[in-house]
This record gives sequence, C-alpha cells and structure tokens, in this order.
Amino acid sequence: MTKKQKTEINTSDLEKDIPSLNSIYFYLTEGCNCKCRHCWITPKYEAGGKGKWPYIALPEFKKVIEQGLKLGLTSVKLTGGEPLIHPDIIEILAYIEKTDLRLIIETNGLACSPEIATAIKRCSNSFVSISLDGAKAETHNWVRGVDDAYDRALEGIRNLVEVGIHPQLIMSLVKRNRDQIEELVELAEKLGAESVKFNLVSPLMDRGEQMSEQNEVLNVKDFIEIGRKITEELQPKSKIRLHYSHPFAFKSLSAIFDKNDTGCCGIFGIIGVLGSGKYALCGIGENVPEMIFGDVKKDKLADIWNNNNLLDEIRNGLPEKLEGVCGDCVMKTMCLGECIANNYFVHHNLFGSYWFCEAALKMKIFPISRLTPGSKSAKKMLS
Repeated sequence: MTKKQKTEINTSDLEKDIPSLNSIYFYLTEGCNCKCRHCWITPKYEAGGKGKWPYIALPEFKKVIEQGLKLGLTSVKLTGGEPLIHPDIIEILAYIEKTDLRLIIETNGLACSPEIATAIKRCSNSFVSISLDGAKAETHNWVRGVDDAYDRALEGIRNLVEVGIHPQLIMSLVKRNRDQIEELVELAEKLGAESVKFNLVSPLMDRGEQMSEQNEVLNVKDFIEIGRKITEELQPKSKIRLHYSHPFAFKSLSAIFDKNDTGCCGIFGIIGVLGSGKYALCGIGENVPEMIFGDVKKDKLADIWNNNNLLDEIRNGLPEKLEGVCGDCVMKTMCLGECIANNYFVHHNLFGSYWFCEAALKMKIFPISRLTPGSKSAKKMLS
C-alpha cells in the first residue's frame, strides 16, 4: 500500500467519524438454565450440563477480543442466554483477567459457584448483576420458570459476596412482584448487594407480549407511579442505591445528571457477538436476522465496525432522525431513543419511538415540559 493510499483511507475514516469501540456484548450461549416469562431474547432451555446449544468457542472469543483492543476496547459484557453455563467460562474469565479489561456480567446467578465467583474476583475491575424478581421464592420461581431458581440465585449472590464482590440485583417489574419492591430492597441490603436496578418489562417484546395477553404486565401509569415511589420515598431511606430504568423524559434533573445513574446503553460504542458467532447490534440478532452484521469466523471486526451500513445509519441518524414523540422530546440527545433494538423490534424502524413514551403520549401523561414547544406531540398533549 502506498503512502497516498494510506492517506486516502485515513481521510475517509475521519470523514465517517467512526467512534471507538468501547464495549463488546458477548451473548455467550444460546442456552439458559431458566425459562423466564419476560425474556425478549428467548434463549433455549438447558436444564443440566453445559454446551447443549450453540455457544461461542474460546478461540473465537479470544480472537474477537484481540481485534477489539485495536479499536479502543475497554470493557466486555458477558450475558446470554446464561453466560455462566458456557463450557469454558473459567477459561474465558482467566483470559479477561489477563487483558485487564473492565468486566460486566449479567447472570441469573444459578450457576455462580464458589469457583466461578473467585475467577470473577480475579478480574481487576468487575461488575456483576444478578436477577432477583421477588422477595419471595414462589414469585421469583414463577418469573424464572424454574422451581429452585430463588434458592440457587441467593446461593450465587452469597458466593460473590464471600469473595468480596457486591452485586447489583435486578428486579424485572411485573404485576406479581410490584408489592414486594420494598421487601426486596431490604433483602438486598441483608445479602450485601451494591444496588438494586428495576427494569420495566415491555408488553411488546416477544415473551413480554405473551405476558401482556395474560394480563401479567404493568402499564405505563403503574410504572410512573412505582418510579415516583422508589425515587422519592424508598431511595431516601435505603442503605444502597436504587436505579429505576424509565426513560430520560421521566427522570428528575438530579437523576439525569447523577454520575452514578445507569443512563442510556451507549449505542455508539458497542457491538454484540451472539452465541452462534455472529456479529450483531445486540441480542436482538437472536430473533431479527437483519440485525446480524457478519460472522467472527469469516469477517474482521474492524471491517464490520468501520464499514457496516446499518452502524453508519445509526451513527449518522441519531438523534436527529428519531420520529414521533422521541423526535419531539428535548431529552433525545441524551436518551437517543432509549433502546434502538426495542424500537426496531416494535416498528421495524431504527428511528421509531420508544414504546413507553408512545404509550404515555397516547394516555396524555407524557411530561409536557420535556416536549419541544409547538411540536406535534406537544400539541397532542394540549388537545
């Protein structure tokens, strides 16, 4: 390659304004040891053993990391399916330890043995979240679809705390557990959790849609009231941090500018790798083929990151191309549509509006102060 060709390539990259790759989300396996009623990724149930369903092989995992480091990679997230049932999870953790990358794990905790907890602890900068969908065993087990999920999750939490890791607990809010919120926070404090995060179950995403048909999901009014109670009443008296995952338009100014708040997903700096070894926007690639970008066995990560048309469309389109209430929202530069994958799943449009905000607008409970004056959405609120 001549010096002139190199200059042209570098100039082209600058014109495209390609961001650094901050994080890779590894959906390590297509299998899961739970059958969660609300899961939008819909992994395949794997009761015992490991490796029944497709999973990314260790050499391929290492290869992706090595390529990612050259693109600015600073962290990896291990999720699934259930990441801790990957046949080579100990070796994966040992490799991450050597790279000194920040490690984030999303797990149901059932397979979090003392050995795995110790391997996680060896990683220099690790953060673990464990799902706990009820303060009572029967509630959590119902959500997770496994009879002993509660007891095993608590054991996994205790194994982490024993080695010095204080996990975040995640409660996915549905009708059956809304009356256990305060009790769950108290349990989290006793267990030694670092925080509790409350996720809102979408009634429009795969299994969430099935739950909606069964009248098991909460509506937007419920979510807004629960959010107010958690942030205004429960947080001030709690010993640990509480995170509530409603959209930016519904957050107070103090929460918006809180550095410890979980914020948006960081869409410009992430890419997903599925258990099948496919590159994807995120876990949506499991169910939406057009969100798959390539294959780790055939395609170089740099080629995907720098030249994929869909990634370019997102980078060039957000937030200006957001439509509907999201396009009219004054928080769109921070929110970025809340969840592009969710929006695409619902609308088949990357820039479609977020389901929660759409519903709030229809019910005329969207905060009018967060809408651009004179916009279609503002006029609808005032009509």
